[in-house]
Amino acid sequence: ISRKNRDNFTQRHIIDCMQAIDFIDFNEKICTDLGSGAGLPGIVIAIVLKGQKKKTKMSLFEKSHRKSDFLMEVSEKLKLDIKIYEKDLFKEKNLDSGSVVARAFKPLPVILELVEKNFSHFSNLIVFMGKNGKQLLEYSIKKWDFEYKKSRSVTSKDSFLINIKNLKKK
Repeated sequence: ISRKNRDNFTQRHIIDCMQAIDFIDFNEKICTDLGSGAGLPGIVIAIVLKGQKKKTKMSLFEKSHRKSDFLMEVSEKLKLDIKIYEKDLFKEKNLDSGSVVARAFKPLPVILELVEKNFSHFSNLIVFMGKNGKQLLEYSIKKWDFEYKKSRSVTSKDSFLINIKNLKKK
């Protein structure tokens, strides 16, 4: 892979992650990233929050030890206000958050089930939806009640973000 292609790839992913900022509830103290992986979108959001001097802190959940170590190292080097949890989210209960963000984590129905079951409080859920997003959203609407706003992705014509509030199982 050429340096130019790698740089374009990296830029696209950073820009993609930054789209979530418009949906984050800054009235809440915590924003949670589900399955942070390499820090997308959690690290990117934390950098933006730091630059905007927002009081909202990031919580990153990543069950992989290797990835969690990487996230801690990046967080320390950039002096970001992040708490990293090296835990399996599916085993956690009574989680408390403002906004909850999921990008390339699990399909929407699995995310809805996880958030409804494992979070005692959250203000909204921001999910990055890919090529199958429309079908997954239609399927989820049949099983769940929720309000949502859809925003077209600026990085891919096949993708969009949804901002979900007032989630309840039917």
